[in-house]
Formats: sequence, structure tokens, C-alpha cells
Amino acid sequence: MSESRPTTTGLPPLSLYLHVPWCVRKCPYCDFNSHGVGRGAELPEAAYLEALIADLEADLPLAAQRELVSIFIGGGTPSLMSAGFYERLLKAVADRLPLARDIEITLEANPGTLERGRFAGYRAAGINRLSLGVQSFQDAQLSALGRIHGGDDARAAFDEARRAGFDNLNLDLMHGLPGQTPELALADLEQALSLSPEHLSWYQLTLEPNTEFHSFPPVLPEEEVLWDIQDHGHERLEADGLARYEISAYARPGRASRHNLHYWQFGDYLGIGAGAHGKLSVPGPEGLEIERRWKSRRPEDYLRRANDPRGFVAGRGLIEERELPLEFAMNALRLVEGVPLSTWQAHTGRPSQVLLSRLVEAREKGLLVEDADRLGASAQGLLFLNELLAMVDDVGQ
Repeated sequence: MSESRPTTTGLPPLSLYLHVPWCVRKCPYCDFNSHGVGRGAELPEAAYLEALIADLEADLPLAAQRELVSIFIGGGTPSLMSAGFYERLLKAVADRLPLARDIEITLEANPGTLERGRFAGYRAAGINRLSLGVQSFQDAQLSALGRIHGGDDARAAFDEARRAGFDNLNLDLMHGLPGQTPELALADLEQALSLSPEHLSWYQLTLEPNTEFHSFPPVLPEEEVLWDIQDHGHERLEADGLARYEISAYARPGRASRHNLHYWQFGDYLGIGAGAHGKLSVPGPEGLEIERRWKSRRPEDYLRRANDPRGFVAGRGLIEERELPLEFAMNALRLVEGVPLSTWQAHTGRPSQVLLSRLVEAREKGLLVEDADRLGASAQGLLFLNELLAMVDDVGQ
């Protein structure tokens, strides 16, 4: 007989994810919901804004009057939209939901899609954190990745963001690129560190299904080279004062991404926009249950749904009780510090003693931190997270 779900009536904090599905050109490694439109294309800003607001209105009951602790605008390439678009959108959000006084509002931007002066408009609209999709500072590597910007564009975008008043900047940087040596990977890191960003997302290129690279894979570095890049890169980032707080995220003190932390700590979030996903706690017969819902994926279908009585939701489903341990662990164990062990029972309904009794092997292999009060992967566990998650999944069976 399985343990019952938690019966607490308290709801977790709430965030908002907004999706902009268009980009100039689909990158060959990208498996996100993005749709290339070419340079100079006129996007349906007004229609999409109206649809986003209608989508938010439909989801308002799920917010249960909670304030938003963070907003993340992702894509696609959100910087294709004008500053006026975001000014009107964020006002519409603030008119409908309370915002935390220190709310973090992030916009993803591509250095190759920015018109001069646009950053100042984004800052004036209320966006207070930018995430620049640099990926590399080397033109040859950027060309191999299908990016539309060069290294000089990336540096210029960062400088302009600073001039516009952004004091919270993230750089997205990849490693393990086609033909990349440790020297080239570390040169990219040095370029990034010379700009002194508050946050760096540094992650390895992977070949995801349903991408061009998966169908026509490039030649990637050997495994020994990848380990070398990771070891030396981690040391260099830590030496510069960027502490690793998640598998692929580094931040200066107090600058960890609140929105991403919210995900990894299993918070609730509304997802609006084409293909956006949300995770919500909803009342069930034995307490709170967790529902995942997703919106219509294709932009044209999403826009049509603005006038459809069925609304924007393309699908939804409750996370089954046996799936909760893995769902929770897939997020929590990404965090370097882990989470308080008490949150395990609160989110999964399983006593922590059950978890610990099933993870003896993980401790013997050195995959878990030896801490009686916290659930966290060791440095070794972060390297072999899939193996650790498989052991956690056994707890739910």
C-alpha cells in the first residue's frame, strides 16, 4: 500500500513563463519550439499580444491570487519583438496578478537580432535581467552552429546592455562544439569572463532528437576531451568568483537565476504562449495534486485559438503518485546544494526514511552527499545524474 499524498492546503510560490516562438533561422541543434521566419519578417505582434493576454486570463484561476516571484520570456528569439510589445504585455500581467516587490523579469536575447537602442527600451518596459544567447565568441564555431551573429556582435550586445542600465546579465555559452579543443573552449570562457557577467550558463552541446544535428551529426570531441574541458572550465569559473549552483549554471553571490531556482525547487508556474508548458498544484481528493499543461504548439494554431471556445490548452495531465519521486528529484538533484530532506515528503508524500532506505547503493557509490538533513547529489553524482535518478525512480515503483 502506497503512502498518501500530502494534505497541506498551502500552495508553492508562483512564476510565469512567456514563450515567443519565432526566430530568424532555426539552429541545427535546437529542439525548442522555435520557427524560423527569415530576416526582416513582419511578425504579428498585435495579434500575438492579444492572444497572450487572453491565454493569461484563462489561466488566472490557477494562480489562486498568488504573487509572481519571477517572469521569464523565452523562445524562439524574444528580442525579435519590440520594446513596446513588452511594455504593454508586462502592464497587462501586472494588471491581473500581484508582483513581488523584488520580482526578477528575464528576457532572452540573440545578439544577431538587436537594433541599436532596443535594450534601453526593454529596460524601460520593466525587464531587469537579460540572457544573451552567445554560445561562442569564435566566428567559425558560430557558423558551425548555424548562429546568425559573430563574436563582435556578442561583445557589442553585452556593452550596449550595460549602457542601457542592465546590472544583471547572463551569458549562454556552449562547449563540446564540433572540432573544439580544450584550448578553444577555454578561450571562449576567457572572453566571457572578460565581460564580467553576473551569471553564466555553460553547458555541453548535445544532439537532441528531431534536430538537424541529430539527423546529420557533426563530429564532436572525444569523451576524454570533453572531461578535460569540463574540469578546467569549472576550475576557471570558480576562480573568477562564479560559483556553480546547478549542473550548468554559475553565478556571482546573490545572482543565481530566481526563475530557474524556482523550477528546480519544484515551484508552480503558469506557461502562456505557443507551446508553453505550465506546472500547477491543484486540489485533489487527498490533498494537492500536480498538473502539467501545455499550449497549442504551432504559432498559427495558437493564434487561431484566441477565438476558439476550447481555449489555448492543447493537453493536460496529472502526475501520477508513482511518478512524483522522479519528477521531484529530476529538478532538486540538479542543484549543487540539493534541497532540505523535509521537502521530499512534502512534495512526494513518501517518508524520507523510505527514500534513504532505497538509496543505500547510491551512498555507497558516492553519488549522494552525506548529510542527514539534505537531499543532494555529490560532485560524482552530478556527473552521473542519470544513474542516480534511476535509483530514485525505484522509490516510486
